[in-house]
Amino acid sequence: MRVAILGCGSMGTILGAFLNKNGCPAEMIDNYEAHVKALNEKGAQVVGTQQFTVPVKAITPDQMEGIYDLVFLFTKQTANEEVLPKLLPHLSESSTVCTLQNGVPEPFVAKYVGQSRTVGGTVLWSATFQEPGISCLTQDVSNLNCFFDIGEIDGSDTPRIHQVAEVLSKMGPAVVMPDLMAARWGKLVNNACVSGMSAACGTTFGGVIDDRKARACLAYLGHEVKICCEAEGLVMPLLVNGFSPDSLDIKDKAQYEENQKMWADMYAPARPAKASMLQDLEKGKLTEVTMINGYVSEVGRKHGIPTPFNDTVVKIVQGIERGELPLSFDNLKYFDQSWFTYGL
Repeated sequence: MRVAILGCGSMGTILGAFLNKNGCPAEMIDNYEAHVKALNEKGAQVVGTQQFTVPVKAITPDQMEGIYDLVFLFTKQTANEEVLPKLLPHLSESSTVCTLQNGVPEPFVAKYVGQSRTVGGTVLWSATFQEPGISCLTQDVSNLNCFFDIGEIDGSDTPRIHQVAEVLSKMGPAVVMPDLMAARWGKLVNNACVSGMSAACGTTFGGVIDDRKARACLAYLGHEVKICCEAEGLVMPLLVNGFSPDSLDIKDKAQYEENQKMWADMYAPARPAKASMLQDLEKGKLTEVTMINGYVSEVGRKHGIPTPFNDTVVKIVQGIERGELPLSFDNLKYFDQSWFTYGL
């Protein structure tokens, strides 16, 4: 089987390093030439909670040749319209593209490569790009019993999705989900909440957790995600580290306090991590905020559900992208005090 990882930033570099280390020679494809050069010359280096270096083959997209049997898509969704047409000539009718991107990317990817070739999954660990050739695994995965939730778009149980799981298991356990789209919403909680606040406030996950108002925002962001998910007719699965989606309810003060403890416990192992959206802002790049928090807002509008917290994350991050707002913790002021039933 010929395997490739398209998009080798923080997460793709970590996955590529583990696959190559554990007997799956995955080709690493990225448009950052200095990174590709470093990977080829020095190997893929993992630092942080695990440390190792492994030789890999890395290329830029214009150097792709032949047909890939399995491609893990780790580019930003903002790049899909550019990278997917270039990938098409390197897919056969039986090739599989597994999108591991943030948000809910499967329908968009399927428009380009076909639903018959599209599967997807969520990543349940975190990483930060350090420098060309080096990525930092920011989460202790030693006790993580699931690294990936993956599945077919229609929820069917197919031989190919188990084949994808077998490849991913070279890094850690991959669980085949009967309802991938519901699982996507479970991961969207983390992307929209802690990652959204990390980007909006220019801070690490720990920085969000440690501030009373920022952590209060997580409760309301998460609740908006949950009710939008339910409006779509989906039942959200367990969240990262086995927390119940019921913990996103905030019907009274006791539930709110439990919610706040959940966020602190959930992100204790990943306090130093920065959201990928924040890493993009620091580099002056466009983020995926419209595909993450903006997706929640879009579904909310569809069902007549107010989503002021997700709306505000989008406005702040887009303001930073346009140079109208600073990359600063002071952006927390844009979350209106009157929106908080509890926490302030």
